[in-house]
Amino acid sequence: MKILALHSDFIEFEAKKKAIKEPEELKNKSEKIAESLVVFMSVEERDESNPESTAKQCVENIKDIASQVKEKNIVLYPYVHLTNNPSKPKTALDVLDIVEGELKKEEYKVHRSPFGWYKSFNIKVKGHPLSELSREFGPDDSKEDKKEEETDSLKKERKLTSYWHILTPDGNLHEVSKFNYKGHEKLKKFAFYEKEKSRAVKEEPAHVKIMKKLELVDYEPASDGGNLRYYPKGRLIKKLIEEYVSDRVIEYGGVEVETPIMYDMHHPTLLKYLQRFPARQYQIESDKRKFFLRFAACFGQFLMAHDATISYRALPLKLYELTRYSFRREQSGELTGLRRLRAFTMPDVHALVADIDQAMDEFKVRFDLSLSVLNNMGVENNDLEMALRTTKDFFEKNKEFILGLVKKLGKPILLEMWDERIFYFILKYEFNFVDTLDKASALSTDQIDIENGERYGIEFTDKDGKLKNPLILHCSPSGAIERVMYALLEKAAFDQKKGMAGTLPLWLAPTQVRVVPVSEDYMEYAAGITDELLKNKVRADLDDRSLHVGKKIREGEMEWCSTIVVIGEKEKASGKLPVRIRGKKDLVSMSLKELVDHIKKETNGMPFKPLPLPKELSKRPIFVG
Repeated sequence: MKILALHSDFIEFEAKKKAIKEPEELKNKSEKIAESLVVFMSVEERDESNPESTAKQCVENIKDIASQVKEKNIVLYPYVHLTNNPSKPKTALDVLDIVEGELKKEEYKVHRSPFGWYKSFNIKVKGHPLSELSREFGPDDSKEDKKEEETDSLKKERKLTSYWHILTPDGNLHEVSKFNYKGHEKLKKFAFYEKEKSRAVKEEPAHVKIMKKLELVDYEPASDGGNLRYYPKGRLIKKLIEEYVSDRVIEYGGVEVETPIMYDMHHPTLLKYLQRFPARQYQIESDKRKFFLRFAACFGQFLMAHDATISYRALPLKLYELTRYSFRREQSGELTGLRRLRAFTMPDVHALVADIDQAMDEFKVRFDLSLSVLNNMGVENNDLEMALRTTKDFFEKNKEFILGLVKKLGKPILLEMWDERIFYFILKYEFNFVDTLDKASALSTDQIDIENGERYGIEFTDKDGKLKNPLILHCSPSGAIERVMYALLEKAAFDQKKGMAGTLPLWLAPTQVRVVPVSEDYMEYAAGITDELLKNKVRADLDDRSLHVGKKIREGEMEWCSTIVVIGEKEKASGKLPVRIRGKKDLVSMSLKELVDHIKKETNGMPFKPLPLPKELSKRPIFVG
């Protein structure tokens, strides 16, 4: 079932004509209700297996939303258009009846839009941060059905009471609802998004259209939801980001390893860890044993560390793996493009440290590493919102340490605190990107884990000759590689909204230079320019098609080519190239060497990969459209 809840000044509707053979009998053909929570409801085919459970879930979600917006006046509005898989009308009506009855028992004032009729309606939504909320659930989402599947952490996470604050670099704590967000509008969106914890999407994010249009990434209908196909250009971008992040981790001191993607569900140590990690697993059977697909690199790296002989001199020991892939059985309503997947690529570097002092020292080093990695890839500090999660006790004892992190970021952060620790970590931060739909997604993260060194039996020999369990830091300096691509494309979408050209960082652009001859007469010269660029490790291609030069330029712009060079008689005679740089109005005259130098300067320090497709456009397949 899907619902869309709108806190409204008013809604008015009028039944026009029958939408089904036997619609609900009209009590009021038209009605206007003021000051209400309007709940658009769509019962789905899957709900037919247990409509009572779905109705119960619906009631709980409506009550939850109504309590947040402090509204006792509810309008139930059947609206089949929220889903592509509607239930039978009888099931939908049964669910509607149950929901209405249960809400009335809870002393809500309930109004109903008539079922089975085409209706016109007007609505005025209030516009505050919680006035538009969507939820998705079904019979399999009821608490009773989850008992066998949920880990202890998932259960505790649902019941967890969080205290939310805005922490400013001057050390002051502010209530989320009372903080002055002027100049920090994205922080406001992020804060309310985190408090609501509604991850479902009701419209397609901007980056999905871009990733398809540019022939980067697409959905794979023959696979499980949240598994994507990467076309050559998309694979190039993903590969470059993977290489850059891995290079930075190894430069930091990461020791690269590789571990399996599946593990025994009944392994005693892993079973305990599963209960402490809030993630939903894929499970498979092999040789009459149950396995789960990893959702992080922790399992393999910790088991490897358990078997190793480690001295205090080796600490911090930084084990690194780029997991291609990690798997999480995310809910279907939350899956969307590159933002939230079920199979993803995660750079995961764990640091084994001797004690809390060494942990905090290393935490600061990795904080700097994460910011540097994101900034160099094109996601800057002003694109990020930071969340930090800890207990009240840890915050009070380590406030100066935490403030040091906030000052490095240079702007207020969202602080979530708990009365007691229920997770295996005592401190965790995330850098989040807020997209064009006001949804937030975590990129870089690190956490101080105080349990798993002992749980996995990992030991090191300390200075006094005694065996001790290390603390463990869990860091992804970029977050999932797919999320980085998502953030860069969403950032480009923000630019497009401002009337600017959407661009990719030059080091990631599939075509760094598009060479366009004005006619067949200059094809050989243009091909020579292209070859020279390729020899100098510039991703250049040649538009050798029999098209008008204006169309070639337009298509190059539609493909987000970083630079376009048109070759004619003047260019051949002078050796000067009119360089059209994406996002700039005026052409820049450059020699071939100057163009190469420009590309090298702009991409300095970043990895390079050759063209992912034939250099001649006439020889390329069309993957989309």
